Amino acid sequence: MTLTFIPTADLVDIIGAEDARSCDTQFRDFGGNTDFCGVISTVSCYQDNGLVKTVLNEPNPGGVLVIDGYASLHTALMGDLIAQAGVDNGWAGVVINGAIRDSAAVGTMSFGCKALGTNPRKSAKDGIGERDAVLNFGGVDFVPGHILYADADGIIITEDPIETPQT
Repeated sequence: MTLTFIPTADLVDIIGAEDARSCDTQFRDFGGNTDFCGVISTVSCYQDNGLVKTVLNEPNPGGVLVIDGYASLHTALMGDLIAQAGVDNGWAGVVINGAIRDSAAVGTMSFGCKALGTNPRKSAKDGIGERDAVLNFGGVDFVPGHILYADADGIIITEDPIETPQT
């Protein structure tokens, strides 16, 4: 599915402030693309990025992987090699409720990356976690198959793609 990016502030105007599913978590932008959107896939894991690596090594053109690392900044859940796998497999980007590493390299990639911060410490590689579960953080549910729009202003989740109004 090819989606048209719409700025998050415009989405709130289209949807209405009361109905907009806006994530309250204040993420930092680390990827080379700050504006991205796509169909949500999810991973829930704690200080173990084995499942993240597996998922980003699968083709998903235009997909967005939302990772709930339980806001841990103790270890990084993604570095430049895993991010590059995401780029190579067509992913639009990731949202990580946790940390990344190799942020300078990730910043040069044509890839969206929102995360809480950085830590050079590697995570475990056991693949412990859950895939394609509904995640909840920042006051919103991240439902696999729903649409995520992200830019410098934040993140909006919609059940279906939003069409831009005709002017």
